[in-house]
Amino acid sequence: MTQVDTTETGQADADRRDTGSCAWRARIRRAIRIGSRPGPWKRGPVLAALALLLGLFMLLHAKIPNRTGGLGSLVETFLPWFGLFFPVLLAGALWRRSASAVIALLLPVMVWLNLFGGLLGDKSHPGSDLTVVSHNVGADNPDPAGTARDLAASGADVLALEEITSQAQGTYEKELAKAYPYHTVQGTVGLWSKLPLSNTQPVDIKMDYGPLADTKPLDVKMAYNRALRTTVATDHGPLAVYVAHLGSVRVNPRAGFWTDSRDRNAQALGEAIAAEQNKRVVLLGDLNGTMDDRAFADINSQLHSAQDAAGDGFGFTWPAKFPVARIDQILVRGVAPESSWVLPATGSDHLPVAAGISW
Repeated sequence: MTQVDTTETGQADADRRDTGSCAWRARIRRAIRIGSRPGPWKRGPVLAALALLLGLFMLLHAKIPNRTGGLGSLVETFLPWFGLFFPVLLAGALWRRSASAVIALLLPVMVWLNLFGGLLGDKSHPGSDLTVVSHNVGADNPDPAGTARDLAASGADVLALEEITSQAQGTYEKELAKAYPYHTVQGTVGLWSKLPLSNTQPVDIKMDYGPLADTKPLDVKMAYNRALRTTVATDHGPLAVYVAHLGSVRVNPRAGFWTDSRDRNAQALGEAIAAEQNKRVVLLGDLNGTMDDRAFADINSQLHSAQDAAGDGFGFTWPAKFPVARIDQILVRGVAPESSWVLPATGSDHLPVAAGISW
């Protein structure tokens, strides 16, 4: 007869019960841990909040006050670059596996596309009746003769130059004389044309202001005049052309984004254009600001950008080595932009801009 060791058998049963109990408790703890983890909709609340704030910031940019160091104009100048935050936020949302952050990111993306999506495609059309070019040639340009030759080679019918110094004026006149039989220089801005010019005059854009402004002699004011108006005789009738170089902007610790001179010039230029009798108008120049800037609301209400209507991309022009903003503009009224583009760099710190227009 076989004997069974009841002591050993009982011990084995107890061990199995303990093992089963431990496994059961481990499963419960694991289930609790899984259940206590935030789901994809609860993960990344900070990322979701940042995405929503970015979208609201872009959507309500016009509400940002300018009284605080010109913050509103500064934001509007570089508004397209806020899109660089999108891949950063998306990478964070994917790393955190946050569905809420991904959904929240749709708001700034949609706002950005609404503001700038129309600039992403090529809207140009072949052919035009007239080609116009504008270039801030730069007071410190080391090669004005080479710049003039490059601009003449662009094939422009009408060529506007800004920031012409008294030392370089003769060089530009000499180098451009063969291609452009008609030209005018008013202070630091000038226009060269293959077509006849008439009714040329300086435009007062309030470079001087205050009690002493009226006491300065005309020849003194003309030395630093920065805007002109002329009429170009085309086969389709007279075309009013304005050339302008608005005041510079500055960033400094005390004033922030200082735009007082530029804003005053923009207002005066808008008033001059509003008084223009010719229905066909082209404005060429360095406006020292993007057309998203609220300072140009009056000008935007009267003219529209050739780059927006017939360009390809943002057409950034400054600084020439790594352009981050389009501050050199071609704006039109009463004519149709067929194409708009940026020309290769010259010796200036700005890039030239060009446009083809038709009637």
